[in-house]
Formats: sequence, structure tokens, C-alpha cells
Amino acid sequence: MNLQRPNGNDATRSANRSRSVVPCSGLCSRCIDGCQGNCEVFRASFRGRELIYPGPFGDITAGGDKDYPVDYSHLNIQGYAQGAEGLDQGVEANPDNARFPLVNTETAYGWDAKVKMAVPVFTGALGSTEIARKNWEHFAAGAAISGVTIVCGENVCGIDPDLELSPAKKVRKAPDMDRRIETYKKYHGGCGEILIQMNVEDTNMGVAEYIIDRHKIETIELKWGQGAKCIGGEIKVAQLERALELQKRGYIVTPDPSDPIVQASFKAGAVKEFERHSRLGFVTQEGFTREIERLRSLGYKRITLKTGAYGLKELAMALRYSSDAHIDLLTIDGASGGTGMSPWRMMEEWGVPPVYLHSAAYEFAARLSNAGRRVPDLAFAGGFSAEDHVFKALALGAPYVKAVCMGRALMIPGMVGKNIGQWIKDRSLPKTVAEFGSSAEEIFVCYEKVKDIVGAGAIKQLPLGAIGVYSYVDKIKVGLQQLMAGARRFNTSVIRRQDLMSLTEECAKVTGIPYVMDCYREEALKILQG
Repeated sequence: MNLQRPNGNDATRSANRSRSVVPCSGLCSRCIDGCQGNCEVFRASFRGRELIYPGPFGDITAGGDKDYPVDYSHLNIQGYAQGAEGLDQGVEANPDNARFPLVNTETAYGWDAKVKMAVPVFTGALGSTEIARKNWEHFAAGAAISGVTIVCGENVCGIDPDLELSPAKKVRKAPDMDRRIETYKKYHGGCGEILIQMNVEDTNMGVAEYIIDRHKIETIELKWGQGAKCIGGEIKVAQLERALELQKRGYIVTPDPSDPIVQASFKAGAVKEFERHSRLGFVTQEGFTREIERLRSLGYKRITLKTGAYGLKELAMALRYSSDAHIDLLTIDGASGGTGMSPWRMMEEWGVPPVYLHSAAYEFAARLSNAGRRVPDLAFAGGFSAEDHVFKALALGAPYVKAVCMGRALMIPGMVGKNIGQWIKDRSLPKTVAEFGSSAEEIFVCYEKVKDIVGAGAIKQLPLGAIGVYSYVDKIKVGLQQLMAGARRFNTSVIRRQDLMSLTEECAKVTGIPYVMDCYREEALKILQG
């Protein structure tokens, strides 16, 4: 099986010259002296480290395209001809009452103080990447009116050009963080929440203290990692002064902007940008518990944890430590998604893929539960983008998984909506959009729904990307209702692992979901023998 081909990919803006490529190395089978490019080795020969990352930074999201031996497409959803589980109490299960629009897609997470969401999806951490910063209004307003949670990612305060620090180097003023929180709160209707993610640098800068004192934020998230990479968060900056500023704030900046040789290369035009990196975290149960206690002492009602595509040991640590510390939501992110900037080869080749990681998460959660320990609410992440993905994730991890975390899939509608607004203004609508009309009212099928939510006066000020996000979430909701009705599940809380089948024996081995020809076989034979 050819799982992926290195050395040429649209993400790195590279391609092989030859149609014949060596599968393992990705090099052309016939490499010619004098070739004018444009494979990764060719470009790296003069641009070096730039080829580590997808680009152009700030204008793209990137996701690894490795074809794993087993993925969620190897699971199918069961359909039934009887029953209607999860209807409201006292409602009779019959064709009049068991209609798909009546399916309840709401979910909730939290150890004691629950947060309800209208649909079991929420955004991945939208932090210090440029793509998140410049589209934030669209993302945040869209999540708020859709009734789902948005995660404001790490390093937002640390990279703010207008950040003010106290003499003790603690956050005193962070305008960009203020903007992000206030935008979500402006449109928040009661479902979902904004929660802030925190890494090593954020902790050192006192971000937790700032956001609870100034904004009364109720939930904060600790981060062990993500599915896209096994190192800290990264961004690029194109100005030497900006690179030096971030270095003074304690970040790792490469190449070293204080090095006279690097400065000379920048002035000569060879070095065109710098990378800002976060430090690696070091996890111990004692340190984790101590930080949880510190955050609770500050007044946080909920504390969540995001962990990445680490192996089984770290997965077990995350589940056990979260159980012991009463974590409100544990998000488990499989390889190899990404939202802003991650090393491309790391996205392709590092970490445990989603269906493997999530299957192990269910197994470990069940072991904890059988041992009498309460399992924290879980969320699965890792390349999800459609309603069937949501159903499968909820079913594979049932009854522990309460929601699906989406990265790129919830960003794209915000960017599309934003761009439609600009195209309308410029009178340059592409044919793919213009076929539906020339105004926002005509183009967005959910325009009137959103107008009813925010009000006739506010709709004109609402970022159009927010309507894009709402339209996408509405599609997820309706599609999920249809799948759930077909599986005779009328509430997300009653979705079960038995609602899935494995299409291959390898998938059955990985997931513990029976092979399609074994599902309900005993029941079928009893009917035949009866």
C-alpha cells in the first residue's frame, strides 16, 4: 500500500518533475543535472529550512494527506427498522413521533458545572497563527450564534504587538485577547462558551490571572500537545524588529535574530522570515495536579485538557490524571491535522492516527470505569469534517465521548463567508457563488435564520463569515439528525458502539467494532430458526 509520497506536495508548493517517482524517497526515478525544479529537495537546496513548513503562512490551513491503513471510512453506520430510543419521556415510538427533525443533537460536557452545546462540535484551538487572528471575528461570532464552543488557542497574549507587561513580566494589557473574548461574548446566546488555552509561556506571563480578572472567563484549557505536531506552537514573522521583540519576551526564535550573521542575511534579503516557537512541556502527575489546584484557586469553574497524538503511555496518563483531577473535558487529537503552521513532514509521519488513538482511548476509559473510577467527558479530534464523522466518533467512544473537535473544517466556512462579502463588495463573485445570487440575502441559505437570531438591526454588522459558520454547523446538525434517526437514536446520549460496523477485519481488530458479517449474526440466526 502506498501510504504517502514524500518530496512533492501542494502544501509545500513543490512537485516532482517526473511521472515516475521512487515510492520510499519521493525522488524522481531519473534525477537530471540541470533540472529546473520544483521538488522539495530542489527548493530546499537554496531555501533550506523554509521547506519544513506549508505555506504561504497566514493564508492557508494545512492537513497531512497520508493514507493510513485503517481510518474512520472503514467504519459504517448501522440502520435499523425498529425502535426509537431517546425520544422525550412519555412520547410513543411510532412513525408520527419518530421523525428526523425531532432528533435532539444537543450535548453537554463538564464534571459538575455542565456546558450545553446545540450541536456536538466545537472548534480546535485558534491561537497565535495569522490565519486565526485575521479571521477571528468570523470564527467567534459564527460559533457563538451556532451555540457551540470556541477554543482560543495558546500564545495569543504573547505575540500581541500591543501587549503590556508589568515589571514582573505578567500580562497587564492584552488588546488582542480582549478583542477575541469580547467578540464571542457579544453574540453568545447561552449555548457553548469561549475557553482559553494555556501553554508554558502563557502560564509564565500570567494569562490565567488576566483573563479571569478582566473577563470572568469560566473555563481554561491546559495543553499537552496536538495531532499536528509533537513540539510547541509556531508562527512566522517577517520583520527583524518583531522577531527581536518576541525573543525578548522569552520565546524561542529561529534563526536567532540577535545573531549579527543572521541580521546581515536578513538585510541582504536571503533570510526573509523568522519562526517563533513555544517550549516543550514536561508532564508529571504532581505538577499537573498542582497546576489544576492553582487554577481552581483563581476561580475557574472548569478546567479542560487537550492532548495530542502521543502513544499509549501518554494517553493512559491523560486519562488517569484527568480522572483523578476531575478534569471537565479531555480532548484527544489524532494525527495529522493542522490549523495554521506545523512542520509538514511531522504532520505526515508523526503520531498515532485518529481511529487507532480513539479506539485505545475507549479501551482505557472502559478500564478506568470498570475499576470504579469516573471517566471525564471526552472529545475526539483528528480530521473530522462531516456529519457521519461526528456520528462515528460519538459511537466509537460511547458513552464517554460527548463532542467532536474540528479544526480546519470549522475555519473554512468563516473564510468562505468573509470572502463572499468581499466579492460582493468588489462585484467579482465567482461563478460557483454567483449562481445563487448577487447579495448576501440570496447567497446564504441561512441568512434569515441568522437574522432572526441576532436581530434585524445587528445582521448588517455581523461578519459574513459568521453566517458561513452557522450554515456549515446547520448542515452538520441536519445531516446528523438524519443519520441518528436511521439508527433509531433520537438523542446523542443514546448513541452506542453497536451502531457501527467494521468493513474490514483489520478495522475490527483495531477498533473492537465487529466485522460487518458478524454484526447481529446471532440475532439474525434466531429469527431464521424461529
